[in-house]
Amino acid sequence: MKRLVVTGAVAIAGAVAAGLLAAAPAEAASPVQIYRVYFNSPGTDTRSNASLNAEWVQLYNTSTTSKQLKGVTLRDKSGHTYTFGSFTLKGHKSVYVHTGRGTNTATNRYWGSKAYIWNNTGDTAYLRYPSGAAADSCSWGGSGSSKYC
Repeated sequence: MKRLVVTGAVAIAGAVAAGLLAAAPAEAASPVQIYRVYFNSPGTDTRSNASLNAEWVQLYNTSTTSKQLKGVTLRDKSGHTYTFGSFTLKGHKSVYVHTGRGTNTATNRYWGSKAYIWNNTGDTAYLRYPSGAAADSCSWGGSGSSKYC
């Protein structure tokens, strides 16, 4: 009788452990993701505001609901960091973060930099929550002008 109880207990413990492992959720993707990075603005790099603004990162909200981005950061490998102020990205909409100066709108935000941020020879864009947790990232090498992430 003891042998049957022990065998049954082991079987139940194994089934419970298997159920817990199977029920462990996969890491959820951020609803706001880096969709495209245009790292090499067209023409000669003159550092004009127009040239700087032709360098941008497109973020896309994959959710149907609006997402508040206040405190969310976008940065490169060197640590250049853009921090969103109070800004809501509507569901299934994009926002472009341009390197140069301009007037912020619902679809375009401006870093305000007087120098290029994204390296043409390769770099990584990091999107982070206000807590510092990773939301998304996108890396590229030295070919082309843009990267779909």
